[in-house]
Amino acid sequence: MRLGFLVAVLWLATAVSGFGLAPIGRPHAAFLPDSARRANVDSLMLVQCPGYQTVRVAQILFVGNDVTKERVLRAELDIHEGDSLAASSLARRLEQNRRRLFNLQLFNQVNLQLTCRAGELIILFSLQERWYTFPVPIFSLADRNFRSWLNRPDRWRRIDYGIHLSRYNFRGRNEQLMANLQLGFNRKYELFYVTPGLGHRRRLGLSAGASLFQSHTIDYRTSEDRLLAYRADNTFPIQRWYVTGGLRWRRTVQRLTTLEAIYTEERITDSVRQRNPEYFLGATRRNYLDVVLTRTLNRRNTFAYPLTGSYLQASLGQRFFLSSSSAPLTTASLTYARYFDLGHGFYYSAGGEGRLRLSRRLAYADSHALGFRQALVRGYDAFVIDGRHYGVLRQGFSLRLFDAGRLNVPVLNDARLDRIPLVLYLNTFADAGFVAERSVPASNHLPNELLASAGMGLHLVTYYDRVFTFEYARTVHGTGGFFLRTEFPL
Repeated sequence: MRLGFLVAVLWLATAVSGFGLAPIGRPHAAFLPDSARRANVDSLMLVQCPGYQTVRVAQILFVGNDVTKERVLRAELDIHEGDSLAASSLARRLEQNRRRLFNLQLFNQVNLQLTCRAGELIILFSLQERWYTFPVPIFSLADRNFRSWLNRPDRWRRIDYGIHLSRYNFRGRNEQLMANLQLGFNRKYELFYVTPGLGHRRRLGLSAGASLFQSHTIDYRTSEDRLLAYRADNTFPIQRWYVTGGLRWRRTVQRLTTLEAIYTEERITDSVRQRNPEYFLGATRRNYLDVVLTRTLNRRNTFAYPLTGSYLQASLGQRFFLSSSSAPLTTASLTYARYFDLGHGFYYSAGGEGRLRLSRRLAYADSHALGFRQALVRGYDAFVIDGRHYGVLRQGFSLRLFDAGRLNVPVLNDARLDRIPLVLYLNTFADAGFVAERSVPASNHLPNELLASAGMGLHLVTYYDRVFTFEYARTVHGTGGFFLRTEFPL
């Protein structure tokens, strides 16, 4: 569980002031979280352009984008100068475009203002840019989650430290540069680059990266649905490096298709193979090529803590082993979620994810299912469940308890540092999951069993897309407890 994000508690967001144009929304709309915004264009149209069934977009303006190139912003919009828009659907159309800009995750605030004269619209997007360069110290636990780390007898030696450097919106083109220098228990050296779009239309993008990972410990087997670890102080029982490159096709920030190729080489020591010959199916070294096609349709109102909309992601991957007799591995996964505003501060969400993994014979390293970083039934944090296929269903009710708008904390003379948006939700949830595996070791009991849990928690949403959750969960197997997480659970 990464703790370096705590440094971000000093960052802040504020709205850009207006320029004399009529703002969309009710009074003090700029102080609402983006997930709770409501557009109100009808009254403005009645006053400024009464009787018009359609209006023409005369001009679209941007202010506050000191770093971000204007063509990056225009590429996200589905409205352009000269378009004729129906007055009856104008509010919805403008709000959709405002959210597209906000979900670029480049701005603390995106405010929409307009004026109408004789059926001609002037639209102004006022933006408050974030900080884009973040040198964040790494201080993290070398385990799947806090509970797993706490159960380790050598927990205080299982600490990672270093620095994570991110440069977002590189060159003002929404490009990303990321580097990791991590030392300590697990060593990691990484460099990644992503450009979401090239050219005038910004549809085709590229990604590239390289990573080297070394660790003094390896979880070599699962027994009693818990990981068994082997530690070697003088060597690295596991080493992994990979290089990746890909293409990205996007219509807007909501629609993305990626095609990636990842070449990976992994090595384990003889000591690991002796403890579990199935870890790499009898080998100590393997290299392989993954080709992964992913399609994402993200129609959530905001990406950090969605309250309305939907999310769909489908992925198909093929692994070709290059240095061993292992059979090719095919993986298909699907994630879907819906979010509903029930009114009066109540919200409901439901969704699920699943995976199919097809191969004649599966190495232990490729059999991880629930309880690892990719998927979890809440309450089973102390356990891992191995298997080829899995499915998880989640649902939750949330009540907005507290909305500070933007808490005024004048620390520095910087608009990005003197106001903090804070929203607190009370959440109740229920999860269910299942892992399917033909051959299960007698010491493991959770594969091919129904996993289910329920609980409640508090979710804190703040700036820079940070979500902190404190939850209590109980499972049908009598386990559970309190859990601290740093991501939206659904």
